[in-house]
This record gives sequence, structure tokens and C-alpha cells, in this order.
Amino acid sequence: MVLTPDNSIALIIDIQSKLLPFIYQNEELINNNERLISGLKLLEVPIIITEQYPKGLGTTADRLVEVLGNDYKPIEKDTFSCLGCDEVLNILRQSRRKNVIITGIEAHICVMQTVRDLIANDFNPFVVADCVSSRKLSDKKYGLKRMLREGAFPGTYESVLMEITNTSKHPKFKEISKIIK
Repeated sequence: MVLTPDNSIALIIDIQSKLLPFIYQNEELINNNERLISGLKLLEVPIIITEQYPKGLGTTADRLVEVLGNDYKPIEKDTFSCLGCDEVLNILRQSRRKNVIITGIEAHICVMQTVRDLIANDFNPFVVADCVSSRKLSDKKYGLKRMLREGAFPGTYESVLMEITNTSKHPKFKEISKIIK
């Protein structure tokens, strides 16, 4: 299973302003997501953004909204799993892309339940381990363990971007290299 621009779509789950200050290593989480999103946009991989109860938890973190630019079109949800939201599931199905690149918070709740449901719906979740987190390190750790046990594919933002780029001869390779450094 190889990530390509044509078979992949990204799902950024609930990285919201009012929850973010309480998230383990939140600054690193934002930095890594900024790099990943910048690279995905450059490689023309579609991006879906979700927000869990934005009235209470705020909207997507400002730095991510800025890097998303015109791609910032959040989908509000009230279920923990993104696939409990018909709009998200419909976008995924209509995209005809089986590989779903996953980032977000919280790893042990919304991210894990989304990954579980993606697998049940015949998608291939690629969990970007350095782009997910929880309030506590132990929750992140066990959320990741559960996702991998369920069948998710682990990676980092750098490995995901380089896999999609595939070769140093890719026309966007130099720009991607600048992003990951």
C-alpha cells in the first residue's frame, strides 16, 4: 500500500483552539501539522477538517487555519468518530481515495474511533504519529497502540510527505524538502 496524490486524502480531526492548551506537547503538534498540511497542499492531496462542538471547544487552531487558507472548510460534528458524521463519510466515499492520512486530537477518543470506523468501511488509515496527541501522554500512547492493533498504518509527517513525493526527481521534491527541515 503506497500513498500517492491520487489515492490519498487527509483528515485533520478536531485540532481546536480551546482544547489545544491542554494537549500534550501542543506546540510540537501544531508545528508538525503545519508542515504536513503545507506539504499535502503542495502535493495536491485533498484535506478534510473536522471540529467537535466548536461552540464549546472553539474552532481550528489559528495557525492551521492560516496554512489551510482556502482549504479551511470545517465540518462540524457531534460524534466522536468522524464517520458518524454523514458529510465526512460522503466526502470520503465520493473521493474514491482509499488511503486516509489521519492527524488530530484526541488520539484515544476521536482519532482512535475514526480509525476503527475507517477500517470497518474498507479505508486504509495512515496515522501520522507525530501529528496526533491527547491531554495525557499515556492516552496518546495507548490510543496509538489500539489504532495499530486495529490495523492502522503508522508514520510521521516526514515519512508521509516523502512517500507521496516518491522520488528526488518529483517536481515538488525541493519544496517538500524545505518544508520538512
